[in-house]
Amino acid sequence: MSRYQELADLSQRLIADGVLRAGDRLPSVRQACRIHDVSPITVTQAYYLLESRGLIEARPKSGYFVRARLGQRLPEPEMSQPAASSTQLEVSDFIFQILESVKDPAVVPLGSSFPSPYLFPLDKLGRFLANAARRLDPLATVTDLPPGNEELRRQLALRYLAHGATVSPQEIVITSGAMEGLNLCLQAVTRPGDLIAIESPTFYAGLQASERLGLKVIEIPSHPREGVSLPALEEVLRQHPVKACLFMLNFSNPLGCLVPDERRKALLELLRRHEVPLIEDDVYAELHFGPQAPLCSKAEDREGLVMHVSSFAKCLAPGYRVGWVAAGRYASQVQRLKLSTSLATTVPVQIALAEYLKHGGYENHLRHLRRTLASREAAMTEAVERHFPPGTRLARPQGGYFLWLELPQSVDALWLHQQALVRGISIAPGPIFSAKREFGNCLRLNFGHPDSPEQQAAIATLGELAAAGS
Repeated sequence: MSRYQELADLSQRLIADGVLRAGDRLPSVRQACRIHDVSPITVTQAYYLLESRGLIEARPKSGYFVRARLGQRLPEPEMSQPAASSTQLEVSDFIFQILESVKDPAVVPLGSSFPSPYLFPLDKLGRFLANAARRLDPLATVTDLPPGNEELRRQLALRYLAHGATVSPQEIVITSGAMEGLNLCLQAVTRPGDLIAIESPTFYAGLQASERLGLKVIEIPSHPREGVSLPALEEVLRQHPVKACLFMLNFSNPLGCLVPDERRKALLELLRRHEVPLIEDDVYAELHFGPQAPLCSKAEDREGLVMHVSSFAKCLAPGYRVGWVAAGRYASQVQRLKLSTSLATTVPVQIALAEYLKHGGYENHLRHLRRTLASREAAMTEAVERHFPPGTRLARPQGGYFLWLELPQSVDALWLHQQALVRGISIAPGPIFSAKREFGNCLRLNFGHPDSPEQQAAIATLGELAAAGS
């Protein structure tokens, strides 16, 4: 655990124990440096982390203060306990049935997989896109075939470099969104009937992709702060012919977990020893609440086993459908598969995004987006603490835009989903995040939309329904 995380956890315990109470001022950065013998950046990172957890707030020219909280902090879920056996997937019909029911724009979109589109600079992006279309070189329709637009790949390589990873533009393949990237990676390293390891709970789109490709999955226990259980994964790798691991290490969907640096390094070393590739679905990495980005797995990838998949959909350009894969030793296979399936990703959009990354103020946009999401997470957490029944557990993310709730065992999340829809509220019930439809008393909530009176009322209604069902 990093020093700033230790300092944040210490302050959090002092708040939980009542030593620091609502309205109390925290030590200034200079005072905290003297007290704990740490650097100013360590204190600043710790305070940012506490702020993202909704425990403290910054007041202009006054410092940091403990926030007033309306209830006791909810405990976090424990390590999941999926059945230790492989599963032949039959989940798509069930998942589509649930997802179809939450498309109505009239419902409060707590079950949505997307943040509010108003968080993104779509007008500015539109100007870059119009300019790219006007100036499109006809030769680009050929030169920008896979692996994709050269300048966009160069800009992505520069972002990797800023995160400590040396990734050649030739290793990067532009895809039509992250979902195509995941599908291409799975096809590159598996065949129908093969077995892959996934987190438990896991994002349902990975289940759907695996089912479509005829794969079997084995679910690995996961914890909201630690990620996948390394002992459990090691046991699975010893006993089963796992062809790949499909994991989210940064603000996982739905659990919200950020795998700590040391555990991430241990995970990568474990996979290296077993020669098992990691397909990392990393679409939320830019949405960290603290001042420091998560450790980049590609920076630790010495063997080319990490197939890093991401996109602009969650952080910049929803609807543009541009993603990429930094595919390591598998880059040529992924490129060939891209050519033989969808041929190419829309050329003007690639050019527009490359120009935006160079001249559009991407970092300023990200800073504003992160502050907004951190504030909304704190507001929704406070509402959940106020309205949900005793026995509820809550995973507090350090980034992304999802909350994972574990309700009392007697609450049926599918029943709650149906009851909520009748009242104009969507949720994502836990069973869609499991190959075996586990997590029957869990749900995922989206805090990426405005903290409106309608959303506050929806949280209150969900809490009442959960209490009635417990």
